[in-house]
Amino acid sequence: MLARDMLYINGLWTTPKSGRFIDVINASTEEVMGRVPEGTPEDVDAAVAAARAAFEGWAATPAAERAAYLQKIHEGLKARMEEIGKLIAGEVGMPVKLATMIQAGSPTATFGMYAKMLASFAFEEKVGNSLILREPVGVVAAITPWNYPLHQIAAKVAAALAAGCSVVLKPSEVAPLNAFVLAEIIHAAGLPAGVFNLVTGYGPVVGEAMAAHAQVDMVSFTGSTRAGKRVSELASATVKRVALELGGKSAAVVLEDADLPAAVKGTINACFLNSGQTCSAHTRLLVPESKYEEAAQIAVEVAKTFTVGDPFAGTAKLGPLVSELQRERVRGYIRKGIEGGAQLLAGGADAPEGLPKGYYVKPTIFGRVQPDAIIAQEEIFGPVLSIITYKDEDEAVRIANNSPYGLGGGVWSKDEEHAQKIARRMRTGQVDINGGPFNLRAPFGGFKQSGNGRELGRFGLEEFLEYKSLQLKQETKA
Repeated sequence: MLARDMLYINGLWTTPKSGRFIDVINASTEEVMGRVPEGTPEDVDAAVAAARAAFEGWAATPAAERAAYLQKIHEGLKARMEEIGKLIAGEVGMPVKLATMIQAGSPTATFGMYAKMLASFAFEEKVGNSLILREPVGVVAAITPWNYPLHQIAAKVAAALAAGCSVVLKPSEVAPLNAFVLAEIIHAAGLPAGVFNLVTGYGPVVGEAMAAHAQVDMVSFTGSTRAGKRVSELASATVKRVALELGGKSAAVVLEDADLPAAVKGTINACFLNSGQTCSAHTRLLVPESKYEEAAQIAVEVAKTFTVGDPFAGTAKLGPLVSELQRERVRGYIRKGIEGGAQLLAGGADAPEGLPKGYYVKPTIFGRVQPDAIIAQEEIFGPVLSIITYKDEDEAVRIANNSPYGLGGGVWSKDEEHAQKIARRMRTGQVDINGGPFNLRAPFGGFKQSGNGRELGRFGLEEFLEYKSLQLKQETKA
């Protein structure tokens, strides 16, 4: 068992105030795999004070020196990728090969990206008689989720450090162990004391203390829309900046001329990745009415290839969900889909056979789903796909946009220009054209109740910067 008994505050491993701890459960064995401190508002006060004291010096550190620290962190993560992949496979349940590639590989790449970006990023420019400066926003509270735990940490922490901000991080208490590996790497890189701080604990205690703290200048939060609203409410008392990456109910629109097998397979891959525990998962498959029967048949065959099992065995494509609570939530939605009259084409709410332990759910496909059905409107966060039919492209766009969310989406067509025209009409932050791959340098974030602000690339760096104008006196000619 990995016993993490200390918090990382002001460059030191520090004894937490409460003396209480939170168990971390292995998603595939249901056994305790580690523990972390149950932080308190007093721990948050200490971490924020350290970050505040460190901010001025870090903000004044030349960009090239900040880049050198980020590069050291990148190299430290790269050296421990296999360890991190196994750790997150246990915490979250993603099969270990995928976890090493995605859950460990993505944050490693993110730190490297920002290290390189600082060499060319323009922190000031002339506009007429003004010198426009981009300065770090200040002390950042980063509150991160469990589904891609270290990736979401890196998207915030790497960008904030690159901008010159100091950081207090609260990872999800469900998957927090990977954050301690990052803290060890940051400590070994020699980052100045107080620039990065780690406080673990529960959202209603530690997270709320961070969001409300008068000495925190910005909150960057990823999680549920409900929790994001609470963060915004608390942050509003001190008018601090808030960046939110929240829920999603993304639609993949398959046009008449699309390669249907490729579109269905690509959409299911985008739906079932990480057992559906992806905020931008393509959970609604929109197909022309004339293509429904063929699409449904293809979907059933593709679903059969998603074997469920032990993430460490090397054979399963789908591991467990992260927790018992999440498993029961997803099974509840599957039951609601059946009760609502949708056709159950594959999967279901019953436990997969031969897996008595672990939070497993069958990969599930629903057909003939009504656009306003519960399973077509609410975020399920599990391996559940809804197939919806449309009569024409205008209706397809209306259905795609008929959601409180707007995070991801897809369009499939043999005519890429046509696909782009449809994508431009979709009210969502990212649209994949014919399965276009994820890009760390592109902005990630959403419209509507999927949040505000953007992460990754230069756009993510700019989130942590303030603008300042120096109005310069113009010389008069003699």
